[in-house]
Amino acid sequence: MTIDIEQYVDWFQRMLTIRSFEEMAIKLYTAGKLPGVMHYAIGQEAVSVGAASALQKEDYITSTHRGHGDVIAKGAQPDRMFAELMAKETGYCHGKGGSLHIMDFENGVLGANGIVGAGVPIATGAALSIQMRGSDQVVVCFIGDGAIANSAFHEGFNMAALWKLPMIVVRENNQYAESTPMKDYQGMPNVAQWVSGYGVEVAEIDGNDVALVYQTVKGFADRARKGEGPFVVDCVTYRWMGQNVGDPAAYRPQGELEEWKKKDPIQRLEALLVEEMKFPVSEIEKIKTGVNDLIDAAVRFAQESPDVKAEDALTNIYV
Repeated sequence: MTIDIEQYVDWFQRMLTIRSFEEMAIKLYTAGKLPGVMHYAIGQEAVSVGAASALQKEDYITSTHRGHGDVIAKGAQPDRMFAELMAKETGYCHGKGGSLHIMDFENGVLGANGIVGAGVPIATGAALSIQMRGSDQVVVCFIGDGAIANSAFHEGFNMAALWKLPMIVVRENNQYAESTPMKDYQGMPNVAQWVSGYGVEVAEIDGNDVALVYQTVKGFADRARKGEGPFVVDCVTYRWMGQNVGDPAAYRPQGELEEWKKKDPIQRLEALLVEEMKFPVSEIEKIKTGVNDLIDAAVRFAQESPDVKAEDALTNIYV
């Protein structure tokens, strides 16, 4: 599968946008500008961008409580994202969903979810609807590594496997389920063993290689559209932050974070562009400046947007 330099540049810009969005969200939260609680996926950008790039606009995704990157990668805009985080009317859920529950139906985002593993049965239902309608869509269900130990994963995925639904589970394997390392909760050493009973194909890959994530998900998506699904992609990566903004992650072994930062997917892609593809450093700097301007403008948009009104508390809901 040939990938041109324009695609790599696009990935770099999108990954940098996600990183910058989350770094700004940390600053805003620390300054008391964002309500609720925040979970960040800094370090995991290649998984979000690589997987989303393999999809079409009309395809669906479901995401997690750590889903800012997944949602932006699928097409959500930083200005409405920040508005949602600030509980503003112009947010994707009119300020009522917050960080954990952002939806963007126009871009196929069926929702981030605050419940571990809960996106799997939602994705299964969406994939079943695709099959029943005879559509050419697929669903990518992003989960964290801990979700595979949740019954919701197995209940939903068993149905998807039984009915050969057009669904791809992308496991953002960031080494920790909250504060518990994989070795302390995962009885089997790899995902393939966990899901072998479902008779599905599993790919275990380097989640910090955006091109590899793209190629793997694209290959499975093409096959899922032909009725060969579901599939699982286990993307080995690392979250730089703690479980949430208030978690100092003191449980991590000394030096572990520093070792993973050497594998930073954004720096890795930048080095590929500059050193191997001879992409001008001046153009890299222009991209960085453009991303900074985009994030600053997005924050201004959100800050200037009207707050959610108390009298609208019961609008935009199902009863």
